[in-house]
Amino acid sequence: MYDVALLIEHQLEPLDADQVMSLHEGLDEPVTYHLLLPVESSTATMMSSMTAFGGQVLPPTEPDLVNDLSREVRRAGQAELEASVALLRERGQQVSGELAQDDPLDELVALAKRVEVAEVIVMTDSHAVRELLRMDWASRARRALDLPTLHLLEHVPFDAQAL
Repeated sequence: MYDVALLIEHQLEPLDADQVMSLHEGLDEPVTYHLLLPVESSTATMMSSMTAFGGQVLPPTEPDLVNDLSREVRRAGQAELEASVALLRERGQQVSGELAQDDPLDELVALAKRVEVAEVIVMTDSHAVRELLRMDWASRARRALDLPTLHLLEHVPFDAQAL
């Protein structure tokens, strides 16, 4: 079995699934993809996100609203994860999926060790400043894991990703 950890920032699209699968064509052993999709679920994260978009800071006496928002974010993340898993399964792939609710890199490292993955693929939007400073998920994963780690841009064809 050839296990691949796939850290995704958003729901996979057909292009993403096809490109990832193309990387493993011709392998002599079956491939299993282990998807990890981060969701922001902590109260502090929710509060700072709302403030960053011009919202008012909620007083600590209104935790129900924050809890409702946190549940909704988790529900939306679960729906994106399930759609991504289904997309790969429709293409005949073996897939598992889980939400990362804490630091995505800590959870990626734990997944890589638990499953003993052969490689890591990180699929995100372009984050030029983070990438330049090597603070992006792929750079951090390369430092934390002694595994081949590939960074791909979500929803972008391979030929448009060439440097």
